[in-house]
Amino acid sequence: MQNLKNKGKVILAAAGPGDAELVTVKTARYLQEADVVLTDRLVNREIINRYCKKNVLVIEVGKQAGKSGSMPQLTINKLMAEYAEKGNLVVRLKGGDVSIFSNVLDELETLTNKGISYEIVPGVTAALGAAAYAGIPLTARGYATGVRLLTFNDPSIITESEWKAWATTSDTLVFYMSAQTLSILAEKLFKAGMPADKPLAIIEQATTPVQQVKIATIAHHIYGEKNADYVSPTLVIIGEVVKLHPRFKWFDGGIGQAEFFSPVSENLSEKIPDPHAAF
Repeated sequence: MQNLKNKGKVILAAAGPGDAELVTVKTARYLQEADVVLTDRLVNREIINRYCKKNVLVIEVGKQAGKSGSMPQLTINKLMAEYAEKGNLVVRLKGGDVSIFSNVLDELETLTNKGISYEIVPGVTAALGAAAYAGIPLTARGYATGVRLLTFNDPSIITESEWKAWATTSDTLVFYMSAQTLSILAEKLFKAGMPADKPLAIIEQATTPVQQVKIATIAHHIYGEKNADYVSPTLVIIGEVVKLHPRFKWFDGGIGQAEFFSPVSENLSEKIPDPHAAF
């Protein structure tokens, strides 16, 4: 598995959000040259089949939040360095974009500490892919002044001022890895001042043939979907731009249209707490 031309090099490459055609030309070229590919669990297998040479060694190194079959980051770092030190061209294939909510910092530190050559190849992050395939322009003029890429899983690390900033901004909020805590997120945003009828989109398995788009409001998710089980990967988009989905949706993976939940019902409105109450 020696490759003297690319001896001892690691390519930190983006696989995009799902669609195998959303990888960059550079990522595709490196996959064709790779001796070893360390791929995230959620990377579309078609990318490997389409772009890699037949004798490539493919190792799945995905993490699943501590679940069985999950590989620790330290093990990933070790494998990456060991294969590179043996003279291989190693592609560390990461879902979405390389630098957005990934452990790329740990991997960069490993490579620099060991003096291993590397290159970073950017790609389409999940927020851009999901929004595009749902027909939701994230910074549409007149609907949003900007976009914020966020994640939420532990309420204790978010300050009151941050909640208020999120709740009152005119930016589009895009939450990664937050679907399982969505009811808590919605309640916190509402209490911090976000209107109950603020539009919200949940996009499951974006850019793939099984993509699902579910449209509602934050009020619906405070009470209506507390125990919902979403299919990973899932992205949450909150903001006025979600209203554009019905008009500009273009992608149908073959399993139907978006699911729309009713806005705040009369009974639900009576349940919603005072947004000015203490957290």
